[in-house]
Amino acid sequence: MFVVLDDRSTVAGGYVACFEREGVAATAVEPAEFFEWFELINEGDVGVIEGFLIGAVANRRQISARIRSRCRAPLMGLIEARALSETLDLFSLGFDDVLAKPFHVREILARSGAIRRRMQTVDECVDIAGIRIFFDGRDPIVSGEVLPLPRRERRILECLVLSRNTRITKTQIFNRVYGIFNDEIHENVIESHISRLRKRLKQKLGYDPIDSQRFLGYRLKDFAADDTAPLVEESPTSLAQGTDDLIEPSSFRDEEKVDGSLRCNDYERLGDVCPV
Repeated sequence: MFVVLDDRSTVAGGYVACFEREGVAATAVEPAEFFEWFELINEGDVGVIEGFLIGAVANRRQISARIRSRCRAPLMGLIEARALSETLDLFSLGFDDVLAKPFHVREILARSGAIRRRMQTVDECVDIAGIRIFFDGRDPIVSGEVLPLPRRERRILECLVLSRNTRITKTQIFNRVYGIFNDEIHENVIESHISRLRKRLKQKLGYDPIDSQRFLGYRLKDFAADDTAPLVEESPTSLAQGTDDLIEPSSFRDEEKVDGSLRCNDYERLGDVCPV
């Protein structure tokens, strides 16, 4: 999840909308409320944050210092136009990168991924049991072929890889994919996403690579071979039974599209921030 801070609420909302079109969770926080908000969230929620995007904010110095005191997530400055003095000022405050308009969300994802790799917090790609997973928005390579995935399923697969040394719960996956403040969608939708992801991977690999245990969570089987706890069968009423189960259409929005389009009013709010 990315956190956006900008004194202009419409601009911050436009940034969030651009992230949502790419299937990436983002939330806008009012700069005046940031310090109280940052104190209230727990360490688990802080760990979900993939980057901070700071635009036109009056107290950049104080905000950047507070972020760095608690979190190593990439800190990126967003400026209206290329200006050497402003760029150098942001770097002097500890920012990891500075972007000037126009830019695209995919560029932000690529740059934040490069920053995390330099921090040695994420690999450029990971190979597991015939699956190669990238972290820059590219689809995975399964059995030597590119496997196009809906954006949410690709993000879930990335979550499983990032948490490959331990199990990850449904709630943790939901927070990473949909954000920690999303109350419009029930977290049970994750079960349906994982069910569909399993089917796609099984068609390519010939076996189901995702191991699940009720109340414990999910794990890639390549790292679950040493588990001794017996598997618990899915309940017949679980959402994980397949694609024919009834789920409210609003729960999925446009997740099945690999590349969603921007709404027309996004351009009105952002101008040329997110060209396609």
